[in-house]
Amino acid sequence: MGGPKGPNILVTGTPGTGKTCTCAAIAEATGLTHVDVGAVVRAEQCHEGRDAEFDAFVLDEDKLCDALAPRAAAGGCVLDFHSCDFFPEDWFDLVLVLRADTATLFDRLKARGYHEKKLQENMQCEIMQVVLEEAHEAFPAPIIHELQSNTVEEMEANVDRVKQWLQQWRADNP
Repeated sequence: MGGPKGPNILVTGTPGTGKTCTCAAIAEATGLTHVDVGAVVRAEQCHEGRDAEFDAFVLDEDKLCDALAPRAAAGGCVLDFHSCDFFPEDWFDLVLVLRADTATLFDRLKARGYHEKKLQENMQCEIMQVVLEEAHEAFPAPIIHELQSNTVEEMEANVDRVKQWLQQWRADNP
């Protein structure tokens, strides 16, 4: 779990649910370090090339975990990624699964320029709660929290919840 620098938090969810914005706001509000896992995948080549059909990298989970292990061990990180079932269970003290209404999600993905197949695949993932189910299969239920992320107000409320959680965590782990 958390290292010398504090707890580790995973923020996960279907693409377009607001993970990166939420993590940046959490980092700013708490002093935790935001780790954009997608940027690590690209920068440290933790992939096996691109999937042309979905215009996405084919993730090398082992290489990515090796690249992230020192950060996880140090603690004090808030990581964002759209998948979560390959991360070691003991890396995280809190797992947030962001959810968005389908109309909101559709508009966000369309604005990103997702092609139809990729857009529909991600919409189906959100409807079928794929990431939420992955989280429940990979981590203990008490650390998983499902949060709505449709508006700026919801994001701000989620950041406030994390700040409160972090205050309690620090009180419990002096």
